[in-house]
This record gives sequence, structure tokens and C-alpha cells, in this order.
Amino acid sequence: MMSEFDLPNASTDLSGKVALVTGASSGFGERFARVLASQGAAVALCARRVDRLESLSKEINDAGGRAIAVAMDATDAAALVAAVDAAEQAFGLVDILVNNAGIPDAQRAHKMELDLVDRVLGVNLRAPWLLSTEVARRLIAAKKPGTIVNISSTAHYRYDGGGAALYAVTKTGLARMTEALAVEWAYANINVNAICPGMFVTEMTDGMFARIGDQSENVVRQRIPVPPQLDSTLLYLVSPASECVTGAVIKVDDGQSARMQLR
Repeated sequence: MMSEFDLPNASTDLSGKVALVTGASSGFGERFARVLASQGAAVALCARRVDRLESLSKEINDAGGRAIAVAMDATDAAALVAAVDAAEQAFGLVDILVNNAGIPDAQRAHKMELDLVDRVLGVNLRAPWLLSTEVARRLIAAKKPGTIVNISSTAHYRYDGGGAALYAVTKTGLARMTEALAVEWAYANINVNAICPGMFVTEMTDGMFARIGDQSENVVRQRIPVPPQLDSTLLYLVSPASECVTGAVIKVDDGQSARMQLR
């Protein structure tokens, strides 16, 4: 059996794959789109800020890749289905889905307005569910395998009570969704996994750093990671190298969860 696989069995070739990335206008999503395109995948770039998506799409296409910009409001169920339609019409069946779009709340639970509650639940939990089921429905009908990667957070593991409780709840929900759907769709060869990043330098954390200052002195390695340091984790989970991996929830936090240093 082992002789059937060349050594090392670590291919990240995504030629012929079609990826849909949400929240692709900035931060992790923008980086993920670039990475997937660099490995041969055609990429549907989905977010609300179409001007940014069009700029990124042009950059990828000019470099020899394939990408389209798709306007998508993650709180609009019809827009989610339309985004999958657009990707399929442009490139074919979507077989890589990266549920990256997310919003923080940064507020005490009892002070949140209903509109914010609905938006956090809608973007962080409802949208990944609806997109995952839409993509899986089409893959199952076509009898094709696929991969789904959900971007959770280390807030899934720890919440210190400083605000953003609902964000933490949604990220735990996303991690559990990953595990449940991995079981449900295992028979169809649809792998569902999650990445839980810690504190990274992104547009989302820029606002936090503006409020509370540079946090590099408050973490063990005295640095804040940047999106390219997630490249290998993402590629592993969407590539042939991880065909046996499903239901995994992977923490990538550069040791930020450490609270004790022994010297």
C-alpha cells in the first residue's frame, strides 16, 4: 500500500480545483486567496468591498492565475447561494470552501444591541453553515469530493471576560460545526476542518491594537504573527496531503496560550 504514494506524500498542487473564499477583501481572506491561486486553484473572491476584490482579482489574473470578484453580504442567504452560483458559472463546481469572513463584537454581552447580535451570529455562524451546506449539496449531487476549511479562533478555547463573549461563542459553534459536518459528510469524501488562529496582525486586529496598544510584550514569543504564517496550515488542509484529515480543529497561536515561562 505504501508504494502507491510517492515520498513525500505532501503535494499542495491545486490545479483544476475551484475555491471560494469569504472575507477575501482583506486580512486572512486576501492572503488565503493569493495562496490558493498560487498553487493553481481558480478562486472566487467574496466580500462586500467589491473595489478591493476587483483589484485583487486583477492582480491574480495578471500574474497568470484565475480569479473573479463576487459581491457578497454574508448576512444575506440569497447572496450566499448566488456567490456559489457565480463561482460555478465561472470556473466549475466549487470543491474548496474557505469560510473566513467574520466580525468581532468587542462589547459586553448585556450591552449589545440586537442588530449587532444578529450580525455577529449571521456572519460568524449562519453564513458558514449555509455556505457549507450549499457547497456540500452540489458536491454530493455530482459525487465529487471536496474540502471545507472554517476559520475559528483561539477564542474558542479561552475567554477572559474582557468583552467579545458572543464572538467567542460563535467561534466555538464554528469549531463544533466543523466536527459535526465532518462526520455527516465523511461518506461523501467531503473533508471539513478548522483553523483557530490566535492574535495575528490583520485589519481586524488593527482596531484592537489602536485601542489597547502593541501586545507583543505580553505574549511569550514577544511577537505578533502575520497572515503568511498560516499559509502552510491552510494548504495542508485543502491539498491532497491531508485527504485522511477531517474533523480536525487546529490551533495556530504561536504559543500565545502559554501563561508560564520556565527559564
